[in-house]
Amino acid sequence: MLTLGLPVAAVQLGIMGMGVADTIMVGHVSPAALAATALGNLYFFVAGIFGQGTLMALDPVISQAVGARDEDAIARAVQRGLLLALALTIITCAAFIPAPWVMSLLRQPADVVPDAAAYIRVAIPGVFPFYAFVVFRQSLQAMGRVAPVLWTVLAANLINIALNWVFIYGNLGSPALGVTGASLATSIGRWAMALMLLALSGRELAHHLRPWRPETGALRPLVRMVRLGVPIGTQYLLEYGAFAAAALLMGVLGTTQMAAHQIAINLASFTFMVPLGVSTATAVLVGQAIGAGDDGRARRAATSGILLGTAFMVLSAAAFTLFPHGLARIYTGDATVVALAATLIPIAGVFQVFDGVQAVAAGVLRGIGDTHAPALINVVGFWLIGLPVSWLLAFRHGGGAVGLWWGIVVGLAAVAIILLVRVRVRLGRSMRRVIIDA
Repeated sequence: MLTLGLPVAAVQLGIMGMGVADTIMVGHVSPAALAATALGNLYFFVAGIFGQGTLMALDPVISQAVGARDEDAIARAVQRGLLLALALTIITCAAFIPAPWVMSLLRQPADVVPDAAAYIRVAIPGVFPFYAFVVFRQSLQAMGRVAPVLWTVLAANLINIALNWVFIYGNLGSPALGVTGASLATSIGRWAMALMLLALSGRELAHHLRPWRPETGALRPLVRMVRLGVPIGTQYLLEYGAFAAAALLMGVLGTTQMAAHQIAINLASFTFMVPLGVSTATAVLVGQAIGAGDDGRARRAATSGILLGTAFMVLSAAAFTLFPHGLARIYTGDATVVALAATLIPIAGVFQVFDGVQAVAAGVLRGIGDTHAPALINVVGFWLIGLPVSWLLAFRHGGGAVGLWWGIVVGLAAVAIILLVRVRVRLGRSMRRVIIDA
C-alpha cells in the first residue's frame, strides 16, 4: 500500500499544487482577483468533475484485468477511455456556455462575475487534455506504474509557475492578464501534462494504444463502461457540487467571506490529495486482488488504505488547529481576510478527518466495482443532511461563514459513517471481477 500509495499521493499533491500556485499568485493581485479565480475554477470543476469521475471506471476495469493478466482487456479499456474523454469534452464545453448567467442567477458578487466568466472561456482549450491526462494517469496507476505520472506532474508545476509569472503579472513582454492569465497558464499546462505523460510512459501506453482495435468502438462494452463510470461521476459531482454550493452560499455573504473560504478550502483540498492518492492505490490493489481471485488480499488492502488515509488526516487536522494564521498569511496580506480564514481553517481540520475516511472507503468500493451505492450515499450525506444544516446555521441562526462550515462537517461525517458500513458489508461477500466485454 505504501509503495503505491505514497507516489500516487505525491501525484495528487502535485496536481493540487498547480491550483495552490494559481491561488497564491492571483491572491497577491487583489482580494477580488482571488475571489474571481476561485469562482471560475469552481465552475470549471463543477462542469468537469462528472467527466473526471466517469473516467474512474478505468480503475476497476484495468486493475482487475491486470490481476487476471488479461492484456487484451487492458488495451481495450485504455482505448475506450480516450473515446469517452472525447465525448465528455463536448458535454463539458457545452456546460461552460451559460456560465455568466448562472453565476449572476446565483447572486455572486457583481465585481467578481466578469473576471470569473473570462477565466472559464480561456479554460476551454484545456478540457480535452485534462481528460486525456486522467485516462493516461488512471491506466498507468492501475498497472502499478506511477513514476511517469510523478515526473510529469513535477515538470507541470514548474511550467505552471513560470507561465503564471509571465501571464498574471505581465512579464517577458506579456500584458498583465491577472485572472485570465492564471487560466491561460493552466490550459497550456494541461496540454503539457497530457503530452509529457504520453511521452514518458514509454511502452506501457504505446503498447495498449497501437494498434487501434476495431472492437474498441463496439457499443455494448462502451455502454457497460459508461454504466460503471456514470455513478462514479455522479458521486464526484454530488460531492464537489455540495462544496460548490457551500462556496456559492459564501459568495452571498460577501467578497471577503468568499476569499477566506477559498483559502481554507484550498488548504483542505491540498492535504486531501494524500487520502485521495491512498484511495486510488486502495482501489488498484483491491481490484488487482479481485482479478487474481484473492478475496483475502482485497480485504487486507482495504483495511490498510482506510487506516493510512485516516492517520494522515488526523496529523493534518492538528497542523490546521495549531497554525491557522500563519497558513492564511501565505495566501494574502489582507488583514480582514486573514482573520476570517484563520477562524475557518481549524474547522477544516475537523472535517478533514471524515473526508479522509470517506475518500478511501469510496476507493475500496470502486476497486470492487460497486459504484452505485457511493452515489446514493453522497445524496443522503451531502445534500439531505450537510447542506441543509449549513444553510440553517449560516442564515437562520446567524452563524455566517463559521456556521456554514460546521454544516459541511456534519455532512462529511454522515457520508463517512454510511460508506464504512457499506464497505464492511461488501467485504463480507464473495467478490467477482468486472467484465466489460462479456
